Amino acid sequence: MARREQRRKRPAWGADQVRALRRHLGLTQRELADELNVRQQTVSEWETGQYRPRGASERLLSVVAERAAFRYGEPESR
Repeated sequence: MARREQRRKRPAWGADQVRALRRHLGLTQRELADELNVRQQTVSEWETGQYRPRGASERLLSVVAERAAFRYGEPESR
């Protein structure tokens, strides 16, 4: 149960957060897709808000963000 509560505390990955992470990493959609082992179209759909990352993809984005010192719970700065 504690693990389930831990997961809920992570911020949700919305379109702006996915795009901001990709830009923070200096990657194209294709490059991020390759890193996450998903299709480029999937990254595009996340960034346009058509779909949201979930399950393993959501957890992997969180791990990548933490390792890159990306604060994914905060709005993107331009």
